[in-house]
Amino acid sequence: AASKLEISMPAMMEVEIGGTAKIECNFSIPENASVTYLDWFYVDRSNRQVRLYHVTADEVLQDDTDYKKRLSLGRDKALSLSAVTMQDARTFVCQVGAGSYGVGESSTELSVYKVPKTPEIEPNPGGISVNSTEIPEIARCVSKNSFPSPNITWHKNGEQLHAQEDKVTIQSTVTRESSGLYTVSSTLYAAVTREDRHSRYHCTVHYWLQGQRHALESKGVKVNIFYPTEHLKLQVVSSSALVKEGDNVTLVCEADGNPQPIFSFFKKNLDEWQDLSSLSEPDSGVLNLHDVDKSSSGTYRCQSLDLDNMLQKEEDVDLVVNYIEGVHVKMEPSSTLREGDSVTLSCDASSPLDLKYQWRDEKGKQLVEGRKLLLRNLTFENSNTFSCKVMAPTVPGLEQSKKVSVAVEGKPRIVAISSPLYVRQDQVINLTCKAVAFPRPTVQWSINGTAHEYVDNQHISSNLTVRVSHDLLRAGAMCRVSNKLGVSEKHIQLLDQKSTAESQGVIIVAIIVAILVVAVLGAVIYFLHKKGKIPCGRAGKQDITKPEARKDKIVVEVKSDKLSEEAGLLQGANGERRAAADQ
Repeated sequence: AASKLEISMPAMMEVEIGGTAKIECNFSIPENASVTYLDWFYVDRSNRQVRLYHVTADEVLQDDTDYKKRLSLGRDKALSLSAVTMQDARTFVCQVGAGSYGVGESSTELSVYKVPKTPEIEPNPGGISVNSTEIPEIARCVSKNSFPSPNITWHKNGEQLHAQEDKVTIQSTVTRESSGLYTVSSTLYAAVTREDRHSRYHCTVHYWLQGQRHALESKGVKVNIFYPTEHLKLQVVSSSALVKEGDNVTLVCEADGNPQPIFSFFKKNLDEWQDLSSLSEPDSGVLNLHDVDKSSSGTYRCQSLDLDNMLQKEEDVDLVVNYIEGVHVKMEPSSTLREGDSVTLSCDASSPLDLKYQWRDEKGKQLVEGRKLLLRNLTFENSNTFSCKVMAPTVPGLEQSKKVSVAVEGKPRIVAISSPLYVRQDQVINLTCKAVAFPRPTVQWSINGTAHEYVDNQHISSNLTVRVSHDLLRAGAMCRVSNKLGVSEKHIQLLDQKSTAESQGVIIVAIIVAILVVAVLGAVIYFLHKKGKIPCGRAGKQDITKPEARKDKIVVEVKSDKLSEEAGLLQGANGERRAAADQ
């Protein structure tokens, strides 16, 4: 037990503005003593104690003060102050009376605070030039609603910046708002280089709480740094590593300055430079060349101009367009070709590359590799269009083709006619005559009708529509094909379809009668075999001239003038001839 009255209170208490402060008053007294009263006070600005509560064993009295509505007293006689404001930052006193043991008191200093909001950072919106004569503004940082006022520091790539003459300047301002809270702003000024285009800046607000330092960081920002071009790069961009005629090519010019300079493109022609800037995309550093050819080869130049310092840079690149030109075909002999002749087709072309040659027919089928194609024993069927395909194996896709027509001349040859043709009188029919020849022949018919011709290369087909007359059916028709080299003729035979049908009917009837006769004979033979009248070849010889009485007799009637002939047919198995009466 305590030998005297002792009071214990925290010397300092920190409470956030708007919160509740609970101030405890702990005391101890001797065993035989008793507390007569407990009073709570606050110390005003004139250092005078103003009572808040008077507590006795019988009652609790609250004094009429400005704190009356925000104060409360707990069972442990602790003082609670709600909705703490900045004006509540003062000293609170607890006084205890213990009769003969006297009066004791202790105090707690109440400190209030407001955690600042996360700082907001705004980078320089206009960008900064490395050639600026003054130290430029990098960014501005603001932290609001704090108490007491905090301080702000600046950081670049994670490292804190400190003021340096002609290099780094930090300007800070503190503003107390009508609410009593503070707004702190800070502006960073610093010299920059082109390497700072990748730098990140942020600010940090620092404040104290319960004896410890706390910090809140802003987001990191980058600043738009303006710097001149030091290096220029010009390259050829194509769909393939080796550029060939017909490709689309893009020249791309890149500068390492910011902002990008003005680009101009040129092509060297002899000792002069041709301006191609009008063909490029504005302010892009891109020049598109479409469907390039041999003339597109050469030296190209990109020129950059920095408007900030009017400095120029130049870079050249060579464009090589691989090509094949002058593809031509020579035919030997070049004179008119006739059936049975031979001809040689020779192909040639110009290119700085090694070339490969192929010959193909008009259907695209490869015939031979090499410059020459030899065609022997020509016929009309050899009359065709041949193609020489020239390729550069080292440049995929680089190829050219040249076609040549081989025409074989000869007199007409009729290859097909519609003969014989079965028709009926007064029937409308089509007569067809097909021939092959070159030069193109004419087709003539020996009869009148409506003719239609179809030509395919050296082939000609003539269709004649006519009505069948008696004379036409009798004489037929003649197809005559001719050109300057000769004439071919063929006759088309017409057969009467009715007569043919009658003849066919007679033949069919004869066949049916023959089949019936064979069937009847077969039935008779089978019947006799079943009755045993015909010997079985496996039973040996059998006498059929002397049948037993129980057997049925076979009676054959014959005319008298055929008697001897028929009797001879009924000869016994032993070669004896029986009398006609025995039959």
